[in-house]
Parts: sequence; C-alpha cells; structure tokens
Amino acid sequence: MSDATFLLVHGGHHGEWVWGPLQKAMADRGLATRTVTLPTAVTDASSGEPYPSMYDDAQVVREAIAEITGPVVVVAHSYAGVPVTEAITAESGVAHAVYVAAYMVDTGESMFGTHGVPTPDSLGGLRPAANPDLNLPLAFYDGDPTNPETAAAIARLVPQSARADYESVTRVGWREVANSYVIPSDDISLTGTIAEQMATRADRVFRVPGNHAPFWSNPAEFADVLVEIDGLVHSAS
Repeated sequence: MSDATFLLVHGGHHGEWVWGPLQKAMADRGLATRTVTLPTAVTDASSGEPYPSMYDDAQVVREAIAEITGPVVVVAHSYAGVPVTEAITAESGVAHAVYVAAYMVDTGESMFGTHGVPTPDSLGGLRPAANPDLNLPLAFYDGDPTNPETAAAIARLVPQSARADYESVTRVGWREVANSYVIPSDDISLTGTIAEQMATRADRVFRVPGNHAPFWSNPAEFADVLVEIDGLVHSAS
C-alpha cells in the first residue's frame, strides 16, 4: 500500500464529480485520493462580483495539501495547471505534480495568454461552458453527443469565473517539484493544441488513450500511469 495521497484538482467548469471513475480505479490499486472544489467553477451565479479568482483556487489547493499527512501527488487537469503551479512548493509536502492536458505555465503566463488571447479591459463576469470561440463541452469528453454518459457530464458543467482565464502566475511551483505531463491521444479541445508545447517543460512525459479528460474516458489506463508515477515518488524518497 502506497503512503502517498493523490490530490485531484479538476479543470474549469467541472467539479469533484469528474474524478469518480478514476477514484474507483485508484482504490482498486491501493492508492488514496482526495479531491477539491475550485471556487472559480461557479455554482451560484447570483453571488455576484467579484467572482472568485485563480488565486482563490490556488489557496484552496494549498489548504488541501496542508491537511494531508505524508507525501502528496497533485494531479492537475486542464485549467487547474495554473492554480496548481501557483500553489505548490518544495516545502509544501508535494512529492510530485502531474499535469494532465494542463496549462504548465511559467511566470507571468495565464491560461488564455498561452493562446494569444488578449486580456480584456474588464476581468468581470462568467464564461459559459459552451463557448464556440474557445471551447465546446463535447471536446471535454469523447465528442459523441449520443453517449448518455457524455450528455450527463455536460449537464453538470457550470460557468467559469472569467478573471481566472487571464490571471497569471507569480511563482512557478513545477520548477521546485518533480513533475510529469500526461498527453491524451484524442484531445480535441483547445488545450490539446498546446499540450506538446507545454510538455517540453516537464521532467517526464506520459501518453495515454482517451480524450481531454482521459481519467473519465479511460480511468483504468490513466490509473496505471499514476501507479507508475507513484513508483517514481517512492524511488526518489
């Protein structure tokens, strides 16, 4: 039984629910998991401005890490790469960071900035999950609108705080913490266009079958990669 805890950090528009299939596969392999809810995935739009920021997400990640006893492996999906990069440090107990089709940004970089999207005059408001210019919900999963599991997942997506799209990191945790990048084979999302570029920054690169959320479409294969990473953590300790 591994003594590491895998902290699973969801991407934009999602919630802890998206990790359900992976958590079952991880439990079957004797690996402990914990999830967080990022406040920028806004479940109550009536709360009004200012909506949460990327820095609020980073604080949630920091607090979750601090509550875990023993080594922590942080798994960041998509947008979550930004607040995870801001949050993790060599002193925080994080043994490894895993970026899954994620934004492995450097100092001063933001999520949409990596795509050349200019920062708007105002960072207020919410971005709906369905945005033809930036993302389509089907691209998060298998692209199949006839799949009832895909339809059910899309129905659970929530708006994203727009400011988090453009806020840049002030510190780069992956420079301090051992890390890996995971590239799914069939990522048709916007993130998939820059995954190879982001992966050049990582210590190791893994490739898995599946779509933008491979832990959702191919949980067993993705869990096997995390088992391998768990072995790296223990060989380094």
